[in-house]
Amino acid sequence: MNKYEAIHKLYPNVISIRDEVAYDANDNEVVYDENAVIVEMDKFAYIDRRQAEYPDFKDYLDGIVKGDQAQIDKYIADCQAVKAKYPKPE
Repeated sequence: MNKYEAIHKLYPNVISIRDEVAYDANDNEVVYDENAVIVEMDKFAYIDRRQAEYPDFKDYLDGIVKGDQAQIDKYIADCQAVKAKYPKPE
């Protein structure tokens, strides 16, 4: 989640953001809590980290096509290791 997505999630009245300034439907400035926005972004940072390290799904499909259970099991284990490394926040 990027900063703009976090602002929109926390402040549904925000319609646009220009140069780090948020505006409502009447083009009035909406003051937002920068720390709250950072906390919201951090809640979803694990997703980007996981995506960057997950193994290529083609390895899994290749294992299925070849009937190679060891390859399938390795893919699953590698995915579980990434999940353990970057756990979903409580």
